[in-house]
Amino acid sequence: MIATAVLAGLLGGGVAVGAGYVYTQTTNFIGKTTGVLGNGKTTIQAPTISGKTDATKVYNNLKGAVVSVLNQQKSTASTSQFSSSSSSSSTSSSFQTASEGSGVIYKATNGVAYLVTNHHVVSGADRIQVVLYDGTKITAKLVGSDAMTDLAVLKIVSSDVKTVAQFGNSNQIKTGQTVLAIGSPLGTDYASSVTEGIISAPKRLVSNTSESGKTNYGDSVAIQTDAAINPGNSGGPLVNTAGQVVGINSQKLTETDEGESVEGMGFAIPSNTVVNIANKLVKYGKIVRPALGVEVVDLNEVSTEDRINTLKLPSKVKGGVVIAGFSDKNSPAKKAGMKKYDVIVAVNGKKVSDLADMRDIIYKFSIGDSVKITYYRGSSEKIATVKMSESLK
Repeated sequence: MIATAVLAGLLGGGVAVGAGYVYTQTTNFIGKTTGVLGNGKTTIQAPTISGKTDATKVYNNLKGAVVSVLNQQKSTASTSQFSSSSSSSSTSSSFQTASEGSGVIYKATNGVAYLVTNHHVVSGADRIQVVLYDGTKITAKLVGSDAMTDLAVLKIVSSDVKTVAQFGNSNQIKTGQTVLAIGSPLGTDYASSVTEGIISAPKRLVSNTSESGKTNYGDSVAIQTDAAINPGNSGGPLVNTAGQVVGINSQKLTETDEGESVEGMGFAIPSNTVVNIANKLVKYGKIVRPALGVEVVDLNEVSTEDRINTLKLPSKVKGGVVIAGFSDKNSPAKKAGMKKYDVIVAVNGKKVSDLADMRDIIYKFSIGDSVKITYYRGSSEKIATVKMSESLK
């Protein structure tokens, strides 16, 4: 939908938030039904935090829903067989665990349990196994996976599942609230570990690239926490003190480009995003996104000088996203008459302060929907009606 881009030269080299830092996905290192409507969709629960709560009680109530996820890949071995009259060789395949992560069971219905984890936990797996809290190992089936949000849904037989988790509303979390991170840091040897911290920021933009490191999907909206998140915690839940999952742990900031070590900066995918993506993966098996066909940069990355001299914005415009370019000649926004350096400030009347707002608003629509884009071209406020197409990313 939006690829974060640099407004080369004229805008003082504004870049995607997160540039200059190294984000490490936290898996590749050796690592009954509640909240479900009658139609099978997973829902977000109302917050129930009141008074003093006990982290031990929260952990004990939820630990049965947290699992280890094993990414297993085929290993081919050759064996030779000799006899007096002939010799032959055969090839046999076995599975070896390439990496380990975590996951959380959120629904059990009709003999099937569904769990969510990270895309990068299961990417490239020839077989996926899930280890329950009691040590039971079950082969899982991949329901669907989405690289852009780094989420995947698996399903297993539910006969051994005793606990499922509830999702809380990540839009209602606040800086300073206590949270727990539960998972398998460093793999199954440390399964069901729990760490405690706070919400450092409810909404951050963090770098999000493809597995090849070449494709920029646009920065992801994430919850920042100082709860310890280590390799193997990927896909595990970030939990509030009401025992509700408010995020899925995904990555941590480990060092700057200059090699300076960073501590206490972990990131989780907000539960509202998780619920939306999980429901779509269960229903369709994949995610299809609407697109405006624009490449943008946050206005707050643009210098005051360039806002005045290049964008020629009125001083009252404090937030928004700047069009740096278009996806191709068939860009819906370009067809609607929008141009490079236009500054988008609202979509269907909803204020857009930054790229995070833009993604949150746009991804609630469907391909083919028409939206009204409010934007500034210089000092003039304009409105364009854009019919969204399918994202190519």
